[in-house]
Amino acid sequence: MNNRPTFRPTAVGALLMGLALALPAHAGERESLESLRETTRALIDALVEQGVLSRDKADALVRSAEQKAQAAAAANPAPKPSVTPDGKPILRVPYVPDSVRAQIRDEVKEEVVAQARAERWGVPNAPAWVNSIKIDGDLRLRYQHDSQSGNNTPAQTYMLAEAQDANGISRAPDFAAFAVNDGGDLLPTADTQSARTRERLRLRLGLTAKVTDEVGVGVRLATGNATDRVSTNQTMGQNFNKYQLFVDRAFVRLDPAEWVSIQGGRIPNPWFSTEMTWSENINFEGFAASFRRPVVDDGFAPFLTVGYFPLREASQPSKNSRSLWGAQLGTALELDSRTRVKLGLAYYQYNNIEGRSETDYEQFVNPSNGNTGISAGLRYGRSEYPVGLRQRGNTVFETNPLLFGSLSDLIKPTWGLAYRFKPLVLTASAEFTHFSPFNIMVAAEYANNTAFSLSDFRRRADATFYSNVNPGGRRDGYQLKFAVGALDVRDADDWQVQLAYRHVGSDAVLDAFTDSDLGLGGTNIRGYTVGLNYGLYRNTLLGMRYMAAENIDPTLNSNFPTSSFKVNTLMVDLNVRF
Repeated sequence: MNNRPTFRPTAVGALLMGLALALPAHAGERESLESLRETTRALIDALVEQGVLSRDKADALVRSAEQKAQAAAAANPAPKPSVTPDGKPILRVPYVPDSVRAQIRDEVKEEVVAQARAERWGVPNAPAWVNSIKIDGDLRLRYQHDSQSGNNTPAQTYMLAEAQDANGISRAPDFAAFAVNDGGDLLPTADTQSARTRERLRLRLGLTAKVTDEVGVGVRLATGNATDRVSTNQTMGQNFNKYQLFVDRAFVRLDPAEWVSIQGGRIPNPWFSTEMTWSENINFEGFAASFRRPVVDDGFAPFLTVGYFPLREASQPSKNSRSLWGAQLGTALELDSRTRVKLGLAYYQYNNIEGRSETDYEQFVNPSNGNTGISAGLRYGRSEYPVGLRQRGNTVFETNPLLFGSLSDLIKPTWGLAYRFKPLVLTASAEFTHFSPFNIMVAAEYANNTAFSLSDFRRRADATFYSNVNPGGRRDGYQLKFAVGALDVRDADDWQVQLAYRHVGSDAVLDAFTDSDLGLGGTNIRGYTVGLNYGLYRNTLLGMRYMAAENIDPTLNSNFPTSSFKVNTLMVDLNVRF
């Protein structure tokens, strides 16, 4: 079996070859045309020697070019050369602008390189599986400066409020983190007022394999850590220690028909969405299926996506299972060749993630020092919204306030979500290429948590402490984004300018999986982002973003109505894709 690639000359290549091999040369052009003929023949001989062309095919290609050129010359005989009054020939050299020559060169280069990659010219007799595997990735270097306002509520206030307020409500519980020194004093370990500068690195390396026309698999490794699902950044300054790589994706994809795709494992985000609902770094564990109408000429392409994702396995009797269900109905519209619109309406339902007051414990007093202690049962902490999952912004309450009435307890409370989460999310985007090369892109998203309910909160919270408490919060949020420039910054000198504004209430979406950049992550945020991306070279871009954000509702309960958090962030990125 002959696995050597065949050479299919482009129209430009065939024209140049024909001109070089067959056009007659006039007196002033003979030497340059003869040089071009020899160069072309040398190129063909080199292709034969490398196994790209057989000698028979090379000879046939030359004969075909000569015959076509001779036929063209016979049909359009060259006019007799003009002469001067004294009989000397006038030489006319056609002018080819530099831009046209550059275009011809780039077209030939791109088509030849694309064919070489597709047919693996440098790998003669390559096995079939080589063509089914694709490796890609990116490496990003980042400078990040976070400037927290000096007027932010001090961390000391959060710590004291946590210990002294029996009706513990918060939207930033981790600002109350503390440690105990040798003298028994409590010291806050969080920082809400200082600036922070970091140099960071992100590496992602992916592999996809097409097993058959119906089956494919994907694997991706990434830097980061095992407890931060919305970031793959690695902060530098680890005393030159090596970095860890984690499995960021591992999935199987089935395409049994043109109109359906099924994925299972740790899969890419299957939803049409913005970072207000799902962080761009999030990957989902579970199963998703997408149904779509086959492509037709009317520009109408509806789709339906459904998914199920386990969040926590049940370990009875101590923990209950948690999961996420979702469905999204939408369509892509091509209104004309220069206007594309996409719409999607999604409904997500989180199961068993809401908090409930703790009852499975016994309280006792240590006779040696009088300190309060607890003896926890198997079900204690079953509805906690843990520190390793939450970011900041969702309204949470102390599920065990009875146990922590004074600082002497030295026991930190357990926090649970005040509200259930069943957000309805509408997403829209549009691309306008009427002004090419300056394209315009707009996107918008609105979310409303349909499960936001004060009465439901009071049914789950201990009436002794929360019967008359309104935890507050907001159920909806929105984001608007506008961009001008290249649709995707890939080539040198491509650029794109972005402007975005976000106003996301505390309980519009779950803060665990939303964007981690604006306001240092989470919900209960309003603020804007200004960004610029510029292509330095092919697949190498320099980006800069400036973000300013502040909280919407108090970060503590109504006893601290002025509690606030503001932060401005500057990020400068160098991103190389391969």
